[in-house]
Amino acid sequence: MSKVTSKPQVNPDPSATISFKQPFQDASDLDAFARHAAKTMIQQAIESEVQEFLDAHANRVDAQGRRYVIRNGHLPERQFLLAAGPIEICQPRVRDKSPNPEDRVVFTPQLLPRYLRRSKAVDELIPWMYLKGISTSDFPTALQSIFGESAKNLSANTVVRLKEKWTAEYEGWNKRDLAGKNYVYFWVDGVHVNVRLEDEADRHQCILVIIGATADGRKELVAVADGYRESEASWTAVLQDLKRRGLAIDPKLAVGDGALGFWAALRKMMPATKEQRCWFHKTANVLNCLPKSLQEKAKHEIHEIWMSPTKAKAEKAVKYFQETYGAKYPKAVECLLKDRDALLAFYDFPAEHWVHLRTGNPIESSFSTIRLRHRKTKGSGSRRTSLAMMFKLAESASRKWKRLKGYEKLEFVAKGHIFKDGELQQDAA
Repeated sequence: MSKVTSKPQVNPDPSATISFKQPFQDASDLDAFARHAAKTMIQQAIESEVQEFLDAHANRVDAQGRRYVIRNGHLPERQFLLAAGPIEICQPRVRDKSPNPEDRVVFTPQLLPRYLRRSKAVDELIPWMYLKGISTSDFPTALQSIFGESAKNLSANTVVRLKEKWTAEYEGWNKRDLAGKNYVYFWVDGVHVNVRLEDEADRHQCILVIIGATADGRKELVAVADGYRESEASWTAVLQDLKRRGLAIDPKLAVGDGALGFWAALRKMMPATKEQRCWFHKTANVLNCLPKSLQEKAKHEIHEIWMSPTKAKAEKAVKYFQETYGAKYPKAVECLLKDRDALLAFYDFPAEHWVHLRTGNPIESSFSTIRLRHRKTKGSGSRRTSLAMMFKLAESASRKWKRLKGYEKLEFVAKGHIFKDGELQQDAA
């Protein structure tokens, strides 16, 4: 009979247990602190609004000098869903004792309108989740995992209503009047979203996007439309629609990828607009024609071209690249030279704007999170809904767009003044 020995008891290391729990405890404490701080600031802001409202109506008094508009306790506590999580706000109640009901006023905080239940940050999360493939029925579960039980009121029907509202907003925006608009620059691209569309014929659809720079240097979303494989016909339809809605002034320069059907459409619809190819895309295309062992060196030499201070020096750098790689790698040189003029068009515009014009970064950075980078999702969507979701995401991103550097020079560009190597030519206008 074998002897049974009990396993030795191991006393857990308290410090190890604390170390394991600490990140979770810290995260919980941080969330709680963020919610408490948000609640405190919002409550203080509403109290300030109430006082301003009472002060504004302080002159409304009865025969004995007593105010008609007074504070009268608090309304029942309301819960709001913010990005930081759920918080409860206790809104002060304001009472108007004016004898004539038609003269009475009602206090509604501007910060928290009467029917508000969640912040815009939460609403902006929904289209992003939709484009990432989360189905309508899964939204409540997904949102509860982020915001907790307070998100359970965001039912599938709520999401459907929001999508319908956003679709209506997009369709209204897409019909807006463009008369009098003056966009000095265009950035264009075709964006493929991570949604498997419902019809086989729609699988090749993409979202055609145009961002414009106004004469005061502000970026605006100009167009968001669906197209077929970024084709010339699709882009022609977009430009025709802009002109039909009143866009009479053509941009001075358009920036985009050389593979777009946009360029053929631009020459047809806006022949006076100059073309600037995106150096980011061009560099990638040229390097694909070279062996990996040479790509780092070639990338540096391409960088020397578009960072040259003058067009003459850029042309010299192009010639050096041609002489270096032309014999052994003619396709790489051909790829670079075929768009030579369009790649160097930015030299005819203010030097302060070059950082904005050499690449399609305004679109790339705004839509990088929703480009097709992963496999198709299992969820399906409609073209109409996908357009609305893309519009809402672009609208959200536009709030963070900054004015162009050297925006004061845009006035000269808009008026047709001549620039050479980034410098205004005073004697030629």
